[in-house]
Amino acid sequence: MKAAIFGCAGTALSSDERAFFRDADPLGYILFARNIQSPDQARCLTEDLRSCVARAEAPILIDQEGGRVARLRPPYWRKAPPAQLLGALYASDPERGLEATRLNSHLLAADVSSIGCDVDCAPVLDIGFPQTHAVIGDRAYASQPEPVAALGRAAAEGLLAEGVMPVMKHIPGHGRATVDSHETLPRVGAPRDALERTDFVPFKFLADLPWAMTAHVLYEAIDPDSALTVSARGVSEVVRGHIGFEGLLLSDDLSMQALGGTLGERTARALAAGCDIALHCNGRMDEMRQVAANAGQMTGAALHRFEAGRRYLARHRAPLGREDLVDARRRLSAFLPEWG
Repeated sequence: MKAAIFGCAGTALSSDERAFFRDADPLGYILFARNIQSPDQARCLTEDLRSCVARAEAPILIDQEGGRVARLRPPYWRKAPPAQLLGALYASDPERGLEATRLNSHLLAADVSSIGCDVDCAPVLDIGFPQTHAVIGDRAYASQPEPVAALGRAAAEGLLAEGVMPVMKHIPGHGRATVDSHETLPRVGAPRDALERTDFVPFKFLADLPWAMTAHVLYEAIDPDSALTVSARGVSEVVRGHIGFEGLLLSDDLSMQALGGTLGERTARALAAGCDIALHCNGRMDEMRQVAANAGQMTGAALHRFEAGRRYLARHRAPLGREDLVDARRRLSAFLPEWG
């Protein structure tokens, strides 16, 4: 399998896309709002994507955090609350905040799995600082590491229980970034000891989770020359070392403008730095060809991490029944009446 995950252009695959995916044999795929019109259409698309690589278990990712970042929206799917609202409930009543977060994730997972997706790019474990750019904004649970970790754990538990793999992001922390990494490279000048006391803490507490996604952020105290995604020092010393994450490490979207160079160069640098998987999201064929040409096959270590993640997911699976999901929605509404 190619060490890559790709998006696709529209609501159905073209013949060129089918041929490309068949030849490239990526680990999996990722869907966006542009790919989704209706439940039936989305299910057909996920089935078609998997058929291209002849692997029924090929992971299909989606960003379904709630709030602003939701690819599945009404009228077919539930409007889910942003993380910040759940964090506010936790601040006033920790027990209710954790229960609401867990229930919300059960419901998110039910929506995600209803169209054949089995990986949700959540929870966001970035801390909300006063200077945090709006690209994170209300996607952050809280302004302190402990509640972020607690709520992130509850969110991950809800997803896992329904058989959906969580992806904690953006490791080791995007909260101090003051610019949008979709557009330019954020530089963080905080000293390493401050990062270790704050930004890194939620990821360290949740380091047992099977999947994580990097931050396209340059931390001057770690590597003054490279963003974390393409920094061998950052991946080895911080992600694998200090944080202790041993799972499957995905790059954030390589088509974002935080990283310089061609798509092929970005891919090669991310994988050389220690990312297991190169993620490319926009579905542009010319860019995907560059990524595929530079990704290579998954390493033995990456395959081991992927399989270990599948076993972890199986151990934690405890899905709610249909009636229990209906009750979960009712209880969540009672916790967050202002959200509805």
